[in-house]
Amino acid sequence: MTIFASLYTDEDMSALVATLLRSRGLDIATVPEQTALGKPDSEQLEFATSVGRCLLTHNRVDFERLHLQYIETGKQHSGIIIVPQKNAYEVAQRIGILVNTLMADEIRNQLLYA
Repeated sequence: MTIFASLYTDEDMSALVATLLRSRGLDIATVPEQTALGKPDSEQLEFATSVGRCLLTHNRVDFERLHLQYIETGKQHSGIIIVPQKNAYEVAQRIGILVNTLMADEIRNQLLYA
């Protein structure tokens, strides 16, 4: 059982958010670090799932659709957290609160809003 979720930021998430979350001790990877810039959202979610990371994004429409596709086809993912576009400090604070409140197992296969 993993306590804290490992995270993966979509390319629309500010690099500062990743830096701020790392400073809180969270395990986070980013699209640029994984050389995945420009890949479709479906591939980003597949990658995050393959490495057991919860995907962080501002892209509500596409990831709500992908989450529903996963449910309908019985596929599993490591969680999706959608955060409104605010300044990086507020985004990091919202994500930090959520991932410190829920265990990784509680985030798995969930679509959450921070």
